[in-house]
Amino acid sequence: MTERWTVLTGAGISTASGIPDFRGPQGLWTKDPAAQAMFDIDEYVASAAVRAAAWRHRMGAAAWTAEPNAGHHALVELEKQGRLTGLITQNIDGLHQKAGSTGVLELHGTMWFVDCLSCGRRIPMEEVVPRLEAGEQDPACLVCGGILKSATVSFGQSLDQEVLDAAVAATQACDIFLAVGTSLQVYPAAGLCDVALAAGKRLVIVNAEPTPYDEQADQVLRTPIETTLPGLVVT
Repeated sequence: MTERWTVLTGAGISTASGIPDFRGPQGLWTKDPAAQAMFDIDEYVASAAVRAAAWRHRMGAAAWTAEPNAGHHALVELEKQGRLTGLITQNIDGLHQKAGSTGVLELHGTMWFVDCLSCGRRIPMEEVVPRLEAGEQDPACLVCGGILKSATVSFGQSLDQEVLDAAVAATQACDIFLAVGTSLQVYPAAGLCDVALAAGKRLVIVNAEPTPYDEQADQVLRTPIETTLPGLVVT
């Protein structure tokens, strides 16, 4: 019988594409703990300086030009084989879709769109970029004047309930739950491991650093993601 996999990916799967993670040795927050303010919704709303810093950071993000790596492509192959029950990601970079994955559940949103925090209007990021390039440090909504923010989930914001429900359903439907490149410290994403364990699923973790779920996992791999995932796909 073909084993069904549900995969949860975190920042670690994209580091081989040149996108730094957050908590690793070279992570954004490891090098600059103060940068966490840009990812806190209360700080973002309260401070124009934080918003300006966030836009500068976003404009300089490596993800705009990054390409999927072998890890992303391995998950596309898993989908083509009919073995992928769900692909859930904490990443906002869109590299899974760029590689060819479909139906990706983006728990933490996407950097490719912008939301108005007042009127709820959503527009493509490409409509805001020219304003930033023209010198606007904290662009406001052109419809209502409200605060604009990338369509990502910051600390203090709730996840999209439909996306979370779909992620839970995919976890309950699989045989193996594979957590890749995630510290498993951020909830409710990390809680999907609890869902998998409660449902009697096998838990496999591929991550460079220890996670809180290592002792409960059936297998823990510390090897590079971009070489490990292609090997798992052909097994």
